[in-house]
Amino acid sequence: MATFFGEIISAYSRAVEEDDYDNTEEEDEDVQIRREIEAKRDVHVRWGPEVSKALESSGNLNTTNLIIAFGPNAAGFISAHVLSAEGWTQVGWVALWNERSRGSRRPDAAPLPGEPGCVFYQRDGCPSVLICQSTAYVAEDQLFQWAEKVLGPMQKRGLSVTVLSDCPMAEYKSPDYLTGSGAPFLRALKTTMHTDALPCPLLEQPNIVTGLPAAVLSHCQVHRIPAVLFQCFTDVSHPDSVTMETYKPILSSFSTSVKTESCPSAEILQKLTRITDSQSNLYT
Repeated sequence: MATFFGEIISAYSRAVEEDDYDNTEEEDEDVQIRREIEAKRDVHVRWGPEVSKALESSGNLNTTNLIIAFGPNAAGFISAHVLSAEGWTQVGWVALWNERSRGSRRPDAAPLPGEPGCVFYQRDGCPSVLICQSTAYVAEDQLFQWAEKVLGPMQKRGLSVTVLSDCPMAEYKSPDYLTGSGAPFLRALKTTMHTDALPCPLLEQPNIVTGLPAAVLSHCQVHRIPAVLFQCFTDVSHPDSVTMETYKPILSSFSTSVKTESCPSAEILQKLTRITDSQSNLYT
């Protein structure tokens, strides 16, 4: 700046200092907001009293057979063919929140009845078998958390994981054109430790698996856990008895400790599909 006598001198710019101070405040505020959002999107696994007691005493769950069903048809198949065969008890759930999830928002709260979510079941008198039914949407930034917090407490030795998953027919890639009449059909993808025979063809390249099934398989591959994914490609997005029956060949791959019902009653199937039937009207 020029003085009265024409001398040029340097001067501090208060505007620059104030801008730097404001930017620091904004950065701190952004960091705080980001931390609050991350905390809000945490995945919380809540176990019932018996499972919590087992975790406290041994540090892990002595589960040898874990069956996970992702999607309405996979979950419906498990309900019709497994959970209806004998007494099962709800022993835990996953609480999470994201933009598309309508489940419980409070980590200390149980999922609301009738809303989608993730629930764990254990067979009475057989704690080694655990079933997980998940129909809630899990965002991309929550997938790793979900896999780590669900599979983390389980013993690695002797554990076998079976995953059932629904997938839109539009995501299936094939050199041959497949019309809607070809759906639904089943494909499998397994980890290197899984050596049992498969009741359906392997998933062909260049198809890929995404979402929770991919997160679970990746976790099992890293920890050398035998795991197999049975993915059903279907052209319906709601519970459908025909799509549920597509999973039927995998019943033979379940452990002998899992009692299954090969022919569930029509009443059970109607109950699983009744809600979507009543909402399919164009004018409702």
